[in-house]
Amino acid sequence: MKVRFWGVRGSIPVPGEGTTRWGGNSSCVEVTHGDATIVLDCGTGARPLGRDLLGRPQRELDLLFTHFHMDHIIGFPFFGPVFAPNYQVRVTVPAFSEEEAKDRLGRFVNGVYHPLRIREIPAQLSFTPIQPGKIFQRGPFEVLGVRMNHPGGAVGYRISAGGYTVCYFTDTAPLARPGEGVTANAPPPATERQVLDAIEGVDLLIFDTMFTFDEYLEKMTWGHAYPEYAVALSKVANVKHLIMFHHAPDATDGFLDELSAKWQDHVEPRVTLAREGMLIDLEG
Repeated sequence: MKVRFWGVRGSIPVPGEGTTRWGGNSSCVEVTHGDATIVLDCGTGARPLGRDLLGRPQRELDLLFTHFHMDHIIGFPFFGPVFAPNYQVRVTVPAFSEEEAKDRLGRFVNGVYHPLRIREIPAQLSFTPIQPGKIFQRGPFEVLGVRMNHPGGAVGYRISAGGYTVCYFTDTAPLARPGEGVTANAPPPATERQVLDAIEGVDLLIFDTMFTFDEYLEKMTWGHAYPEYAVALSKVANVKHLIMFHHAPDATDGFLDELSAKWQDHVEPRVTLAREGMLIDLEG
């Protein structure tokens, strides 16, 4: 299984001189196993990913959305495979029905907020609703949806194939209040226990670390976590490798250089900051 990062930012894409080394595109991650491909979220990183995919022989993929805040869907109308009539794009959406799943994306791709209407998409597009807590199959991948702590709701994904497991848990605040749960060396509440169970022993955990701890205390209802929380979760759950993800728009290359240096020698788990273009080969 391989994981490539095409967009690592949160809230808004931030191209420019201050983000050239770590990347400025918003959330988009590709997971592959053999010829099978899962795309996680469709931020602006989906545009370069789409160009790359069109140069490959396969003509099908699964696209999983965590939620529908703009930074996670804005790249969808610019995602090359949706314009290829012979391409099968299977869209998985947190929803209760197929119609609701299609409608949630169609509210953005509706001719008003973007010139393209969802019914005009040339690709062979299909929609599947999912609810957290249920395991489902996507080709060779076994996938579990896990409820996140984010305004409007969000779902994280645990993805397993070929004996390896990756968790993509972005856009979530801590699952326990300050002074409770794993950061306080206390028993986790039920919401935090669900996440711990999902990430237990995984090979790779991609986790939201958008805020510093002080920023989190100021913005506790905004739905984002901080590095120390991700590390505490990972340590309790025996995660092998933690990827800090969903960098803040104001996090410059210099800031992320310092954050990376702070955690680069950490073991149990190993800690890496997500960098646009980074490829992790779990089998290599």
